[in-house]
Amino acid sequence: MTTADIAFSPRRIGAVVLRHLYLMRTSWPRMIEMIYWPTVQMVLWGFISIFLQQNSSYVAQATGVLLSAVLLWDVLFRGQLGIALIFLEEIYSRNLGHLFVSPLRPGEMISSLLLLSLIRTLIGVGGATLVAIPLFHYNLFDMGLPLIAFFFNLLVMAWGIGLVIAGLLLRFGLGAEGIAWAAIFALQPICAVFYPVSTLPTWLHPVAWILPASHIFEGMRALLFQHHFDIYQLVIAGLLNIVWLSAGIIVFQRFFHAARERGLLLQVGE
Repeated sequence: MTTADIAFSPRRIGAVVLRHLYLMRTSWPRMIEMIYWPTVQMVLWGFISIFLQQNSSYVAQATGVLLSAVLLWDVLFRGQLGIALIFLEEIYSRNLGHLFVSPLRPGEMISSLLLLSLIRTLIGVGGATLVAIPLFHYNLFDMGLPLIAFFFNLLVMAWGIGLVIAGLLLRFGLGAEGIAWAAIFALQPICAVFYPVSTLPTWLHPVAWILPASHIFEGMRALLFQHHFDIYQLVIAGLLNIVWLSAGIIVFQRFFHAARERGLLLQVGE
């Protein structure tokens, strides 16, 4: 080893930096991802700031309203991520091909994904809910039976999104990995998690109302603020969820059959 090899070399540093700059320049998904997260956070907290500015007594009107919103949002996030992560784990271990050359049918795979997503969500959100009781003296379970309705409606919407992402992973492999983390957060500002739909620009209202989560969070605020369980919002969310879950199943099966016909199942993860 020469002295030149041991010495600190700006040239070698520049070579590594240049390599990744070339990689960024030729990969538009990487560029979009760098812009995506700050933009989503800016939009979300911008809407929160506008709402709080116009409704300064919002937090004081209902104990734990923000905690309730965060915990219920996590049902949606964990439910979707539960499906995506399971799929990614199979891709990382190069096990998807082994699964699909077995007698396992797509419908059985979907059922197992939904069940595992439910288990992971119960563990994750249930644990956080229990921690909130001694830490913040707030018990989400005080909502009573409506909490069960909120939970399962958010979970079903998460399943629909998760199955679409799983289908994309089947079709495009790890090239679609970023979508597994980013997709759900694109919907967060529009789902009106921390503020009513009325806070959004008027042109976004129709988009918000086709999301089951928007109806659930509006129903949550009605329960906390007015002590009224809005069954109308729940029914609309349930009907929309039939569409969302059906679409997720159809998209997953279409991508599965396309991947099988193109011989991609044994190559996923390579």
